[in-house]
Amino acid sequence: MLDDAARCPCGTGMTYGECCARWHRGEAAPTAEALMRSRYSAFALGLPKYLLETWRPSTRPEGLDLDLSIQWRRLDVIRTEAGGPFDAEGIVEFEARYRQEDAQGETQRGMQRETSRFCRESGRWYYLGEV
Repeated sequence: MLDDAARCPCGTGMTYGECCARWHRGEAAPTAEALMRSRYSAFALGLPKYLLETWRPSTRPEGLDLDLSIQWRRLDVIRTEAGGPFDAEGIVEFEARYRQEDAQGETQRGMQRETSRFCRESGRWYYLGEV
């Protein structure tokens, strides 16, 4: 786990303790974007349990094996639609940049762009999947 005083991986500029640590410790993220950022941080920190807990059960896989050779480096939120504290649904489009060492020891850089759907049930946001 990351030290609370370290910069949060999700890119808000806040410390981990001020930002995603709250959601990782069980507090409900207030918006779809906050949940998406906390899920990115969970990938960066290797927290598959959190990723599964925040995935809506109807679309969630049985398990999740994270590729720990991937180093998530930067998150950019491109746009959001709805997903506020009083909405029931939301969309967040983002780009996540990473580095990964290949079998020959060469560093590869990559980017994942996704438009994700979220829903809020009983006061909690859940990831549904890609649009």
